[in-house]
Amino acid sequence: MHKENREKFIEKMRSGGVAIFANAPVAMRNHDTEHHYHPNPNFYYLTGFEEPDSICVIAPDHPKHQFILFVLPKDKNAEIWNGKRVGVKDACAIYGADKAYSIDKFDEKIGKFLEEAKSLYYNLGSNPNIDTKILNLFKKEVNARVRSGKGLHTLVDPSPFLSEMRLIKNEEELQRIRKAADISVDGHIAAMTAVHPGMYEYELEAFVDATFRSSGANGTAYPSIVASGGNATTLHYTSNDCEIKDDTLVLLDAGAEYQRYCGDITRTFPANGKFTKAQREVYELVLDAHYKIIDTIRPGVSIDEPHQKSIELLTEGMLSLGLLKGKAEKIIEKYKYRQFYMYRIGHMLGLDVHDVNCVHDAECEYKTFEPGMVITIEPGLYIAEGTKKVPKEYLGIGVRIEDDILVTESGYENLTETVPKEIDAIEDLMNKS
Repeated sequence: MHKENREKFIEKMRSGGVAIFANAPVAMRNHDTEHHYHPNPNFYYLTGFEEPDSICVIAPDHPKHQFILFVLPKDKNAEIWNGKRVGVKDACAIYGADKAYSIDKFDEKIGKFLEEAKSLYYNLGSNPNIDTKILNLFKKEVNARVRSGKGLHTLVDPSPFLSEMRLIKNEEELQRIRKAADISVDGHIAAMTAVHPGMYEYELEAFVDATFRSSGANGTAYPSIVASGGNATTLHYTSNDCEIKDDTLVLLDAGAEYQRYCGDITRTFPANGKFTKAQREVYELVLDAHYKIIDTIRPGVSIDEPHQKSIELLTEGMLSLGLLKGKAEKIIEKYKYRQFYMYRIGHMLGLDVHDVNCVHDAECEYKTFEPGMVITIEPGLYIAEGTKKVPKEYLGIGVRIEDDILVTESGYENLTETVPKEIDAIEDLMNKS
């Protein structure tokens, strides 16, 4: 998969181009403790290599070596503390590099891969520790061009090419996303069967995360949102530290990561297994919109169409509940719906949970859906406590329903539909448990 990705990227490079990609640096949590390491997604997409302090060079015109890795060398003392390293030899044997060097040889060796290059592809900001080194190298090569008449003259950001490539998933990527989605399903069903009034949000979070890991996930794709009661009206609530009260809804937004690819599901369910009348009214409105929005997805349809449909449907719903007053057209024109629905309907899904995407064409018009795209659809309504001029029975209710949708040749496939979302199905599952 990674070899194919490199070949596709090379097709987008100009003649005489050389690309340099630096993996993400280690991030420190505090004085001497590191955060759990996560490779740079573009670096991983092209190499499959996951160790920090590594650099990839792609030099299509080099006579011998087109794919070069600079990696941490084998070091027995360091490996005692932080685990085994791949090392120089296995960087070629396992990852297919034409040549590999120890990372401390980068300054010494990089020049020979740039001798005939005209363009340097590098994403500034991907690794601040390497940025200065690359800029100094580029400046040196440009100055040399003044004397010799050959060498680098252009610095190119490769991110747009990779964003476009990552928009369409190949079969291996889809297998990983399916597995991430399946594991995410397991976590959500487990949560519905475990939740009860008196539990704390962080207990449910731990239960979901443990289910992910026991089902084969690397971990979570993002910090899980476990928002009960009025907390659900905060879109990215992650404190997860409140007691789950009786007669409240729990909004669970959680996804698993499997082999670096992400799942992303949201379900909203009653803590005690029974929706109240007001909760049911808001929930059914969002659920109805959810189904109708997903039904817009098929090849050839504008990527913006589901969002426009969500605005139309949810605005009509807000009017029917008495959350807003007036004519739907004017409310949409003046963005008044944003008081209760504040974001776009979804996002692309892949190596990142909010995956990079190149959804506009050269004229800044939205592209159309193509088979192999994976997008989330997540309509919601968020009625914060203290909101004025709305029926009081709806205050403190937040509802979001999210599924992962694969665009297919004939329409779409819902990868996460097996998590119950019909009210009767949710109540049956919860009450049986």
